[in-house]
Order: sequence, then C-alpha cells, then structure tokens
Amino acid sequence: MAKVVCVLYDDPIDGFPQSYARDDLPKIDRYPGGQTLPTPKAIDFQPGTLLGSVSGELGLRKYLESLGHTLVVTSDKDGADSVLERELHDAEIVISQPFWPAYLTAERIAKAPKLKLALTAGIGSDHVDLQAAIDSGVTVAEVTYCNSISVAEHVVMMILGLVRNYIPSHQWVVKGGWNIADCVTRSYDVEGMHVGTVAAGRIGLAVLRRLKPFDMHLHYYDRHRLPAEIERELNLHWHPTVEDMVKVCDVVTLNCPLHPETEHMINEPMLKLFKRGAYLVNTARGKLCDRDAIARALEAGQLAGYAGDVWFPQPAPKDHPWRAMPHHGMTPHISGTSLSAQTRYAAGVREILECWFEKRPIRDEYLIVDGGRLAGAGAHSYSAGNATGGSEEAAKFRKAG
Repeated sequence: MAKVVCVLYDDPIDGFPQSYARDDLPKIDRYPGGQTLPTPKAIDFQPGTLLGSVSGELGLRKYLESLGHTLVVTSDKDGADSVLERELHDAEIVISQPFWPAYLTAERIAKAPKLKLALTAGIGSDHVDLQAAIDSGVTVAEVTYCNSISVAEHVVMMILGLVRNYIPSHQWVVKGGWNIADCVTRSYDVEGMHVGTVAAGRIGLAVLRRLKPFDMHLHYYDRHRLPAEIERELNLHWHPTVEDMVKVCDVVTLNCPLHPETEHMINEPMLKLFKRGAYLVNTARGKLCDRDAIARALEAGQLAGYAGDVWFPQPAPKDHPWRAMPHHGMTPHISGTSLSAQTRYAAGVREILECWFEKRPIRDEYLIVDGGRLAGAGAHSYSAGNATGGSEEAAKFRKAG
C-alpha cells in the first residue's frame, strides 16, 4: 500500500467554514477548445466548498483509506524539521499546490527513494526540480486547464485595478475619506491602450479574449504562434521577441511557465525597454521577474504599477520587498484557487490517482514528466532543468510570523 503526503495551505484563521456565500456552482462540462473537465469515477466532496486547505484534504481521505493507503496532510513544509521533510523517506506520492508549494528539490527527491509521483493540485509544476525528477524516474503530473480561466479573470481584474487606481481609492473609503483628487491623480482608462501577453496559451489567450471588448490593442509573444484565424478574429499583433513587444505596450501580462529559460526574464535591462509608466501584471510565477529590479522600477516611475499574484519563494518572507514597494496590487497567490477552481483541481487529482492505482494511462495533457523525459503538456511548455534554487527562504515566513 502507498503512503501519500499531501501539502495544503492552512485553514482560515477563524476556522474551517460551516457555511458558504453561495449554495452551488455554475455547470461547466468543457473548457474552451473542447478539453473535458476532470472525470474521476467518483468524488467524496461537495463542489464549491473549501478543499484546498488542510481540513479540506482535497476530498481524498475516504477514497485513499478505503484502498488501504495512508494519507498524511500537512501545511508544514519548509525547513529540515518540517512534517514534509520527516514524511518523505517512505512517501510514494507527494501532492502539492502552486499556492503553497512543497518545493521538491533534488535534495528532497534524493531523500525520498520510494517517490514515484509528484502531483500538482493545480497547474504549474516548477516547484519540482524537473531535471531531478527526470533523472530519478519520478512522474510529474498536474491538472492542466483546471484553473486557467480563474487566473485569466484575475489578470483582467488586476489590470483594471491598477489602471483605474482602484485599491488606493477603496482605502480612502475605509479610512473615512472622500478624497477624489487623491484617487484620480493615478487613474486612467484602459480604452485605446496597448496590452501584450508573454505567452498566449490557455491563460494568455483567455486574457486577450476578455480584454477585446475593452477596445484595447492586443499584442502577444509566444514561441508557438497562434493560428492565423485566431489572430484575425482578435486582431492580434504577434511579436518575435519579448523585447519587441514590451516597447509598444502600456500593459504587459506574464502568462508563461517558469523554467530555466524564463527565470528572471523581466530584469533590469528588460524593464528599461518598457514604456515609462507601463503596468506589469504577473499571475504566472514570481521568479519570472527579478525581485529587486521590479521594486526599483516602481520607485523610479519606470513602472506605474505592478500587480502580482505570485512570489518567490512561497510563502514570501515577511521582509519581501514586494510587500512594501509603491503602487502595487499584490495578492497571496489566490487567482487559481477560487472555490470554483478547487472543485476542478480536486476532481483532477482524484482522476489522476485513480489512473495511477489502477495502472491506467494518465491523460497526456496532465503529464509533465514521465518515463525519464518531459512528456505531454510538459514537452510543450517546459524545458528540462531546475527552477527551485532559493526556495529554502520560504522557511523565513513561519519564523518571522
């Protein structure tokens, strides 16, 4: 029987919810493009409930224990004395989330000789050293597309929030003020602006589709150029390089995976190519950006605003400069873990586990590494290598709390 270690974020500070704001979720059968939603044989949870925190357990305990497997669920994942570290030695499966990642470094994979499957409850498996997984024969899988639209909605919200100066304006209300002039001195319309996405996959393309009705000029860079009919439909302008695109954009949104080729792609030299006063939105991965270069660009006015839902490491240390830099709209990686998205990624985890234990093939679109090589979605989107360097700083979050 297998031991499954599941690393999830903490419950709400006021306790696990006893009721929810809504009674149900809209019915969705397919994603844009036709891919079906997760199709497990059964689920042991109520859709629309909090599944991604420790007490939610992704709805897995009844299923796994009925098969005789052991399930360990924890939020304690960072440092040598963490629960994750203590449980790795005989774990066959580690389930983690992009929102509260259990960084599976080469060192940790070496400490887990029985590890066979690293499963992401969500999308984005950069918290796993993919090269070490390839070398060790560990399968890496994620629930592709489960929360792509959730993230795209968050991107649009952040763009509007930055450009319209929403957060500072709301804060004046909370403080009891009526400071119209203070609010509007940094408020503009998005109409007529040029917006560009770095990568136009599931999330990037969904962002562009949602921004078209705002009468913005749409740009994109992607190493896989979109079909001509989509470019015509949305009046998209493709750029052969990121550098070429950022020079003409008022808003840039990052929607690409993190791997060695994209790590720190938005750095000091790149930021100098941006239009002065441009806005940057990053819901992809924090390590796509040079942390300190972003803060300096905001302080100098090269960037008018930065909204991000992703940090490095995660959780971010209390002294992370993005917490205190000016004109930001940071959130703690919530874009892909709405209650709607949790229903889909929990069902996807269940589907993958059913395939694993029944020795059936895992969907190709869910695979990142398999058989000692990049596979499926991983072969399309990632490069081999390691992007987990520096993740040990996440331990500072607990220590400073």
